[in-house]
Amino acid sequence: MLYAILCYHDEDFVGSWSKEQDATVMRKLRLVQDNLAKQGRLGPAARLLPTTAAATLRKEEPPLVIDGPYAETKEQLLGFYVVDCKNLDEALDVARDLGAANPGGAYEIRPVGSFMPGGLSK
Repeated sequence: MLYAILCYHDEDFVGSWSKEQDATVMRKLRLVQDNLAKQGRLGPAARLLPTTAAATLRKEEPPLVIDGPYAETKEQLLGFYVVDCKNLDEALDVARDLGAANPGGAYEIRPVGSFMPGGLSK
């Protein structure tokens, strides 16, 4: 089953990291990613740009577009992984590995109900 692992953290805190600190975290995350890829379990993963680059479409009549994320929170959605796991326990193990590589924040683990890989390639 596919699981989405949504990565939440304080965007200002993460944005305050030096280039070296950020690179160190990304290297540690890459080890987890490479391990999952070798096992054929890593799906799409993305690091999102800051919420200052976001827009929200409010479904009102007429629809309203506003700057920024949907809600004000202490932690923002900064990225996500899609991983193939046998069950929730296995997905939690992946989230623990990611958490060990990335200090602070939280991970939301949610089963994926439907998946379309799409045709994008970069």
